Amino acid sequence: MAVDVLLGLQWGDEGKGKIVDVLTKKYDIIARFQGGPNAGHTLEFEGKKHVLHTIPSGVFHENVENIVGNGVVIDPVIFKGELDKLIAQEPDVLSRLKISRKAHLILPSHRLLDAASEAAKGKKKIGSTLKGIGPTYMDKTGRNGLRVGDIQLENFQELYEALVNKHKQLLSGYPEFEYNLEALEGTWFEAIEYLKSLQIIDSEPYIHDAIRDGRTILAEGAQGTLLDIDFGTYPFVTSSNTTCAGACTGLGVAPNRIKNVYGIFKAYCTRVGSGPFPTELNDKIGETIQAQGHEFGATTGRPRRCGWLDLPALKYAIDVNGVTELMMMKSDVLSGVGPIQICTAYRYKDEVIEHLPYKLQEDLIEPILTELPGWDEDLTKMTDEKEFPETFKAYINYIEKAVGVPITLVSVGPDRAQTILR
Repeated sequence: MAVDVLLGLQWGDEGKGKIVDVLTKKYDIIARFQGGPNAGHTLEFEGKKHVLHTIPSGVFHENVENIVGNGVVIDPVIFKGELDKLIAQEPDVLSRLKISRKAHLILPSHRLLDAASEAAKGKKKIGSTLKGIGPTYMDKTGRNGLRVGDIQLENFQELYEALVNKHKQLLSGYPEFEYNLEALEGTWFEAIEYLKSLQIIDSEPYIHDAIRDGRTILAEGAQGTLLDIDFGTYPFVTSSNTTCAGACTGLGVAPNRIKNVYGIFKAYCTRVGSGPFPTELNDKIGETIQAQGHEFGATTGRPRRCGWLDLPALKYAIDVNGVTELMMMKSDVLSGVGPIQICTAYRYKDEVIEHLPYKLQEDLIEPILTELPGWDEDLTKMTDEKEFPETFKAYINYIEKAVGVPITLVSVGPDRAQTILR
């Protein structure tokens, strides 16, 4: 049996959590393959809102296993807090959850390094969530990191202290940054003991056996393609591979095992934090979209910058990931906005291009926009695409024709019931 992949095609916050929740009934296993508590996957059903950070979004479904893969980085304190909230609502959560021994641990000193580094950048901040993600991945690639499997070793304390001593040396390079590491360590070690009680597995052979047994698997990505460390808008990116290739390295799945690739995108664009954003709207329309879309980060609470849909960036993300199906989110937010603009190309260094250039500097790039009629109808109560206004159908068709991939699902509201299959 092959593995399907679900991931974001923009700068994150596309609505991946909701779609994983909607699709979970088709799968036996949901597996997160990268990122960490910098993710915020929001699910709404039965009048309740749930935000998941590290735990896979299939956790609310009985008889579905949820695996935190080797490509994920785990903050034990945040992880325990997330589980405590879930167990209060879903007592059987722990029986559905497994953690890879090869997933890396976020130490309290990683968070301190993150904060010190970001503060030192001043106006050149990249918009870090300050969760310690970057320093943890740096230790991973620098071959210094601690992994979940290490907590089961007798010399774990020794390994911890050796790494923390290296971090203290690095922190000494930020003389103006004050910190109290000891104040953070107590709750961290308590969370480590809790982590030891959970189901810790060798995830790669587990997933390989599941594939051989014909079990269905959905790989769940975090953040979005334009935040990928290699293919995103560098350096304003995350620290992991958010693309389909990341599912291979983050779960130990071979490329020829990938079948369907579900690409999630909003009917417009948003971005949290710093970085280039060619179609950004710094006007009343942008404010309207932000208000109607409740565009505030699920993890940070920061307001999201809003702009029109960017087709060159979307086509780029589709190509990088090999997307087979598109799923459009937050279509209802554009109701009543007025005429819809859509970016079809860029004017870059006095040349018209239709691809994402090497560097999206504001002084070098200008979006070329095409205007389409908007719609005023409320989409949130609609249950069939036959009810869609003709102008909204035209918007969908325009996107499909431009990118060459079908939009098979349209979300018209935050609840799992507000999902229309085409």
